[in-house]
Amino acid sequence: MKNTITVGLLGLGTVGSGVIEILRDHKERIEHKTGCDVTIKSVLVHDLSKQRELPAETQLTDQYEDITRDPEIDVIVEVMGGIEHTLTILLEAIEHGKHIVTANKDLVAQHGEQLFEACQKHNCDLYYEASVAGGIPIIRSIMDGLSSDRIRKMMGIVNGTTNYIMTKMDQDGVDFDTVLKEAQDLGFAEADPTADVDGLDAARKMTILSILGFSMPYNLDDVDVKGIRGISIDDIDYAKEMGYRIKLIGIAENDANGVSVSVEPTFLPAEHPLSSVHDEYNAVYVYGDAVGETMFYGPGAGKLPTATAVVADLIAVLKNIRLGTTGTAYVQPQFPKQLKEKHEKLTKKYLRLHVDDQAGMLRDMTNIFAEYGISFDQFTQRATEEEGERELMMVTHKVSEEDFEKARQDLEGLESVRRIDSIFRVEGED
Repeated sequence: MKNTITVGLLGLGTVGSGVIEILRDHKERIEHKTGCDVTIKSVLVHDLSKQRELPAETQLTDQYEDITRDPEIDVIVEVMGGIEHTLTILLEAIEHGKHIVTANKDLVAQHGEQLFEACQKHNCDLYYEASVAGGIPIIRSIMDGLSSDRIRKMMGIVNGTTNYIMTKMDQDGVDFDTVLKEAQDLGFAEADPTADVDGLDAARKMTILSILGFSMPYNLDDVDVKGIRGISIDDIDYAKEMGYRIKLIGIAENDANGVSVSVEPTFLPAEHPLSSVHDEYNAVYVYGDAVGETMFYGPGAGKLPTATAVVADLIAVLKNIRLGTTGTAYVQPQFPKQLKEKHEKLTKKYLRLHVDDQAGMLRDMTNIFAEYGISFDQFTQRATEEEGERELMMVTHKVSEEDFEKARQDLEGLESVRRIDSIFRVEGED
């Protein structure tokens, strides 16, 4: 039985340096929990000339083979990001018997099945807690804590950048472009914010949660994705008037008709637990048949929160090594993929549009809604600064995506409809 576990670290950015810091500062506690000492032998970096503070026993390399093929290294911790090149590195590491801990959501969402198959073949572990919601132990909670339950629904604020933007728009009344620039200046948003504000980052995380929560081989391409670029201050104000808050929410549902997963701006009831999650924080709300409602809340990113999740996975690998149970954690999805069709996806909808203020306008719209069986929970109208124009805001009762799309197309064909401004999902009881 080994008394020392040797680690190779791929990447020494924010999270990588946090991993080294936690292993150093919590050395005695980790040794007590695992029964062995942890040593980082090698770190893969791009620039060898850059000055860094490292443990005396740790060496730098710019050749990944120095780590993947080193017989002394037991575990590889990957925190450098990237997809295809990183996949190549990790597959080679697994072939050489290395256990893997990664924080790479993009890699797990797109190539998780391939990595797991390789790990099973070579009797290796693969852990990825830090890939979703930073320091929140949501993956371990779903896999272990809720493993005896049947999860019906998961709703998550799983992207800190968009939640920060939505919080500032809501609290300060500042438009999207201004808040995005502020978020970039503060380091909450990347120079290219596409993956965040267009919902792609959240979609990758919801893919991972859906596979685990529903034990079904779900794919990233199966997620319906809509970002936050089109949200206006008007929509935020109207949401408040109607008793809602707007958040970018990942929603995964599983019922008798199958599974649907989406990431989209959503009207949440003001009293919903996720409505009070602000700034860069993340939260995941889970509903199970037995446990009912639970919510997991905490920092979704950052040096030490993410590094804490990485090291927690490393500790799990160390325990498996000591117990001789490596390579056995992964369980194939239990159910075949069953996706809902558009006519089976039932949601409430918020609709805002501008129309001509003329006789018969409401009658024509009502006829369209009646044709598709659409009724309303809330309906408001008001005059605008434009002569002869009205602005209408409405929240429907539950309607199928198929019927609502047909009604929207028919509305656009009415001469009295000047433009449809906003359409968002609404959560809440009918």
